[in-house]
Amino acid sequence: MEVLYEDNHIIIVSKRAGEIVQGDKTGDVPLSETVAAYLKEKYSKPGNVFVGVPHRLDRPVSGIVVLAKTSKALSRLNEMFRVGSVDKRYLAIVKNRPKNPEGRLENWLVRNEKQNRSYAYDKEVPGSKQAILNYRLVASSVNYHLLEIELLTGRHHQIRCQLAKMGCPIKGDLKYGAERSNPDGSISLHAYHVTFEHPVSHEMIDVKAPLPDDTLWQSFTIQ
Repeated sequence: MEVLYEDNHIIIVSKRAGEIVQGDKTGDVPLSETVAAYLKEKYSKPGNVFVGVPHRLDRPVSGIVVLAKTSKALSRLNEMFRVGSVDKRYLAIVKNRPKNPEGRLENWLVRNEKQNRSYAYDKEVPGSKQAILNYRLVASSVNYHLLEIELLTGRHHQIRCQLAKMGCPIKGDLKYGAERSNPDGSISLHAYHVTFEHPVSHEMIDVKAPLPDDTLWQSFTIQ
């Protein structure tokens, strides 16, 4: 865990691929508990430490997670993420170059709980939710392409599902059509930039996460 920003009300960290943000049936220690232990030790706090989770990243995804240190910040962040007032940018490595170097993807997603995956449709279908993102090709190597994603809605597996629908599955994402897995079980999707108005102080927060310590990630130059 790398702390990218901290004040009295929020803490922003960069999680590694493979970490879970909140506890689940695996019983693995979640990021929220790791952050709570960090705060408890840093400030010598007695008893339980409050850490609220207003949003999540999929387990195989790396990058920025915003957490609340107070209930006031949590309730306001929950609403901010719900209405989309947090600007979230991701980077994705894909094998196939998109037909257009930039564009907007608008689909209707249906989540299948049993399969833990979503399906994208061009038109509204029963049980679907609208999903919108903007993408931009920012760099290319011999075999792969780096896309910047601006997420405008927050649906289950949205980026993974919509890029696969476009014909550009994320590297390592077997669930959505990648040819092979990454050696560490990650997928090449990184939450790298958030911008938002602080929920309490109202100052502008602008935070970027460093790229994963991986040869392919480090080979790209981001403009």
